[in-house]
Order: sequence, then C-alpha cells, then structure tokens
Amino acid sequence: MKVLITGASGLIGTALTASLRAQGHEPVPLVRTTPRPGERRWDPARGELDDEVFDGVDGVVHLAGAGIGSHRWTGEYKRVLRDSRVGATALLAEAMARLDHPPRVLVSGSAIGWYGDRGDELLTEASQPGAGFLAELCRDWERATRPASEAGVRVAHIRTGIVLSPDGGALARQLPLFRMGLGGRFGNGRQWQSWISIDDEVAAIEHLLTHPVSGAVNLTAPEPVTNAELTATLGRVLHRPAPWPIPRFAPALLLGGELVDAVLFNGQRVVPSVLQESGFSFAHPTLEPALRALLDRRDARAPTAA
Repeated sequence: MKVLITGASGLIGTALTASLRAQGHEPVPLVRTTPRPGERRWDPARGELDDEVFDGVDGVVHLAGAGIGSHRWTGEYKRVLRDSRVGATALLAEAMARLDHPPRVLVSGSAIGWYGDRGDELLTEASQPGAGFLAELCRDWERATRPASEAGVRVAHIRTGIVLSPDGGALARQLPLFRMGLGGRFGNGRQWQSWISIDDEVAAIEHLLTHPVSGAVNLTAPEPVTNAELTATLGRVLHRPAPWPIPRFAPALLLGGELVDAVLFNGQRVVPSVLQESGFSFAHPTLEPALRALLDRRDARAPTAA
C-alpha cells in the first residue's frame, strides 16, 4: 500500500512512517521543503498542490498543522492554527476531489478538543460538539474534508487525545520534572484526560486505512483518567513523588489563560466507541502498563556507559 502522509516529520508521522515501512508498505511524505527521494511537495500557504503528488497513492494520512500548545493564542497565532488546519485540509480535499481516480481513503487529523470542556460527561462520537476556540477549530477542520467525501473518498476524522510517547509531546515535556520529584497535578486534578499510547495511535491509523470506517473516530484509550490519576501514576512508575499542585496562574503567565484552560485545566472524558466496534484491539488499554512499556522501551534504547 502506498500512503501519502502530511506531517510525516512530527511525533505521530515519524512513528507511522517507520511502522508502515517495517510492514512492507510505502509511506510517501508530502513536504513543504525541497523534496528528497521518495518525498513529494506541496505548499499549503500558497495553495499549491499538483495532482501528480497522488500518483499511485492508495490512501492519505493528513497530520500536518501548527502546534496547538506551543505558542500563546494571540489573534495572529489563531489565524496560523486555522490556516494550517482548515486551509491545508481544504486544499488537500479539493485536490483529491478533482482527480479521476482519487485515493480510496483519507484519514484526516482532528482532536478531542472538538468536545470542549465537558466535566464528567462520558463522550462518544455521537456526543454533541462543544464550545470555545478549539472546538470551533476542530469542527471547521473536519468540515474542510467535505469535497473529498462528496467525491466518494472514504474519510475518517481521527479525534486524537493526549498521545503518550517519551520521544515527544506532553509526556516528554513532563518527564524531566517528574524525574526530579517536581511533578504534580494541574489545579485540583479533577479534569479528565483522555490519552492514547503512541503505539495504539499508529496502529489505529493503520487500522482505519484498511477497514471500512468513516466519519468521526475517537483515538483514545478505553480508560480515560483524571489529571490527578495520570500524574500520580507517572510518579509511581518513575518511583518519584508527584505532590505539587500547579496553580493556573503559573502556566497562564507564559502561555495565556485561554490556551492553558483549553489544554491543561479543561477536560474531556472520551471513549473510543467507533474504533472498538470496528474490531480494533488496544495494546495499551490502561495507563500504568502503557507508561511502563513506553518508558522501559526508551530506557532499553538509551546508550549504556562504557
């Protein structure tokens, strides 16, 4: 199977590319820079995407987008977030729609931010959308794929939760503090955090490339936890205390209150109903074994002293 991948150099894209290649498939990164052998080029900022990039492609995985939590949400940066998701997705979908023989499937990025802050409500793909900037962004992001679905392409929107990997993302940022015994919950820690291991994230995307699933698909483990449970479990796995509650004002000074509330202090209790109903089996359905497996693998890769 030949799979075109945007965002192939990111955390998920890197792991997906390696996994597909290991299974004998042909991942094809779609890049914005000068392409190297095996890569193809587009320029979403300029609206440039030639039909030839889809030659021989069976499926597309669209993961590209500016970092949600890496920059204060100024008006200008919100436009960057929208353009890098909504605009780029529309460009991709419209290009696929005009092809005589488009790829069979588009697995397109989204996020559980679609649900907004929902307290203890149990959320499935059938739940109503939430409110706020991130929820609105995710709704528009998903709608931008319509030209492809209307042209007969099977489209799956992957509403991804917190992807746990020691190589990047939230877990990698937390590990240094937790290893020093300085980790802790955000505020009271009651906000739900719906997570998924990087292994299951990649396996779920591969599953969606080959199984007849369309529409919204929650990519989260079946056992969400509160922030207090997550931080306590990480501290236990690392054999370090995690007693320090982090007040809202500290990260808000750096990143702004709107971003901090949406990403750290609000929560969604999300379960992967569609994914499980389609026959997907999780390697890491519960948090502590997932963390132990991920961190053990990282330790095994670490160079040993001579």
